[in-house]
Amino acid sequence: MNASAGQPFIDLRSDTVTLPTEAMYDRIRSAPLGDDGLDGDPTAVELERFTAELLGKPAGLYAPSATMANLLAILAQVPRQDAILLGAASHIYTAERGAATFTGAFYQPIPDPDGALDLAALKATLASTKGNLKPALVCVETSHNNEGGAVASLAHMQAVHQAAQGAGVRVHLDGARLFNAALALGRPAAELCAQADTVSVCLSKGLSAPMGAVLVGPQATIGRARLLRKLIGASQRQVGIAAAAGLEALQSMIDRLADDHATARTLAQGITPVTGLRIRQPQTNIVQVDVAATGMNAREWEAVLRERGVLVRPWGPHLLRCVTHRHIAGDAIRAAIEAFAAVAARPAIA
Repeated sequence: MNASAGQPFIDLRSDTVTLPTEAMYDRIRSAPLGDDGLDGDPTAVELERFTAELLGKPAGLYAPSATMANLLAILAQVPRQDAILLGAASHIYTAERGAATFTGAFYQPIPDPDGALDLAALKATLASTKGNLKPALVCVETSHNNEGGAVASLAHMQAVHQAAQGAGVRVHLDGARLFNAALALGRPAAELCAQADTVSVCLSKGLSAPMGAVLVGPQATIGRARLLRKLIGASQRQVGIAAAAGLEALQSMIDRLADDHATARTLAQGITPVTGLRIRQPQTNIVQVDVAATGMNAREWEAVLRERGVLVRPWGPHLLRCVTHRHIAGDAIRAAIEAFAAVAARPAIA
């Protein structure tokens, strides 16, 4: 597939490039609307109720993004000058901790190899009396973005929750790709959510809604988060236009995420034999490709793959990230595998 010849790119940069389905457009056209900042938007209210019920929590709150949902969870649960314990490679720590400007909290990293918090380190930090920092929240992430879509076991999540509870500390689950994780474990998403007090779930990745996330948790916490959402300027009007697509996503798109996992495995298996590439075998829909042994760095690989019509993202000096989604079919994966092989076979790399 050659984008320069007028063919579309094979876009493996992220599952956020997914477009709404026709059913979502139909749902948007017929959605009941209201002012969410006044009496409430009925479609947003239904999305919040449906998501909370699906995930086994008392209440939900619609937010423009999962980043904001995570921020609201922290603002609603962590007093200023207290500490948040979270994975050193987690998205909240590596990409969202600038929010400390708003939260006034301290972000304390815990090793999280393969997407699972180091339990010994977590327990030691929870038990530590050194310094003045008081842990108020433990944040976990599944599936784990920076660890190639890795999924911690349910037993591990239970152990984290128990350790936090024993220390009188709440748990927040960053579930941007929660349903991918649940499918990988073969468990209902609500079982994973039972290991946390609050949970954020993104609607605009593999689920294909155009925007939005839902934060779920106890009534009091969500009530406080709703006030905080207004405080930071995210009180929206006829937001049911977007919430309608989110409802459709949750009601019709979860099971098909398994197709993305299968496509990721096909991609990983196809490029594993390519000389110089080291592949992290995927649990979900993210494939990490280490190109260190090829003589080219990740940005160089990204550029030459783009010339061949394949879009990927550099994820480090020698690491590429490829994410499968519903717009990537079998022919596209075969073409992507051929592109990787062709680039690796170039004389400059041999």
